[in-house]
Amino acid sequence: RMAAAPPSYCFVAFPPCSKDGLVVFGKNSARPRDEVQEVVYFAAAEHEPGSKVECTYIEIEQVPKTHAVVLSRPSWLWGAEMGANEHGVCVANEAVVTREPASESEALLGMDLVRLGLERGATAKEALDVIVALLEEHGQGGNYYEDGSSCHTFQSAFLIVDRNEAWILETSGKYWAAEKITEGAKCICNQLSLTTKIDAEHPELRNYVKSQGWWNGDSDFNFSEVFSLAEDHLACCSGRESLEKQGGGVSAQAMIDVLRDKDSGVCVDSESFLTTASTVSVLPQDPSFPCIHYFTGTPDPSRSIFKPFIFVDDVKLVPKVQSPSFGNDDPAKKIPRFQEKPDRRHELYKAHEWARSLLENDQDKGQKLMRIMLDLEKQGLEAMEDILSRTEILDPAEVVDLFYDCVDTELKFFK
Repeated sequence: RMAAAPPSYCFVAFPPCSKDGLVVFGKNSARPRDEVQEVVYFAAAEHEPGSKVECTYIEIEQVPKTHAVVLSRPSWLWGAEMGANEHGVCVANEAVVTREPASESEALLGMDLVRLGLERGATAKEALDVIVALLEEHGQGGNYYEDGSSCHTFQSAFLIVDRNEAWILETSGKYWAAEKITEGAKCICNQLSLTTKIDAEHPELRNYVKSQGWWNGDSDFNFSEVFSLAEDHLACCSGRESLEKQGGGVSAQAMIDVLRDKDSGVCVDSESFLTTASTVSVLPQDPSFPCIHYFTGTPDPSRSIFKPFIFVDDVKLVPKVQSPSFGNDDPAKKIPRFQEKPDRRHELYKAHEWARSLLENDQDKGQKLMRIMLDLEKQGLEAMEDILSRTEILDPAEVVDLFYDCVDTELKFFK
């Protein structure tokens, strides 16, 4: 039996399930417990013809122009677990296990495809097209973890969202299927979820599964049934129930509450895995309003705070949530890889470790600190609600150091 995929959860809610004409997106990223995630911003850029981009394991052709992106990523790799771009596109991935073993050969990681989709796609559908074209050209494969002792490989699923629609994209090798969503609420987790409603697919998908003897062509084509191991696809994702409990009117706060829920299993804290970072994005369907992206940059959302980020020109960089860079000396870049593990903790992560130990060891002080943190978060959420309820256009100068200031304030409280 293949190793279990880390139990991350991704969500999207559309009006009228969500509030005030907003599309609400969220993800809890479950990863190995000691892995550090950083939050990084890359400005839009133009690239010389013929230039290349070095992804986690392989180099591929660069495109003439890449969009500005903000990413939450395990700090040893190039790609991202989740992120957004300046056009209001959000992408998150899930590691999944299918009946086809994932390749150990180094190719693109699911996380690389998240970033590539964001850098190259101005809509959800464009990001999907980018991802499947790259999958066809380069394939997916390589170690999902910073682990020199064994290779952990998975296939990928993606939730790709913009102000108007979402796509669930599920893959096995280079084969894929996708479903378009424009209403209701959806959760994807670490198993296949597409069934017979397929709105786009690899042109050779059905011929391929027939040639493998997995489908005879007589019954309805059900992607999960064909590609899942045994009964995997029958276990419904518990995340959807948490979202539905919120009733009509999923807001940023409601999505945060879902991500913090340990009882439902959405907030993972197990022997092998921890929710190492979380994100929530609010995408107004009215394009005159800005999209707002909240990141924790720290593990366990029930003990972290969600801090807002808005794309504007010259947005202030936040080194305190960026891991140290080891350049070409990074053990992730040398072959054989991962022979040692450098200390990748950023300043916010270290401060948060101290806060977590306080929460665990001194109940009174810990709860007091948690109340202060949640109050800080609430101020941020209310300020963002105010921005979304105004009639006048947002002045970029007002939010250019928004995320920077929130991280700074959080650090001051810890100190």
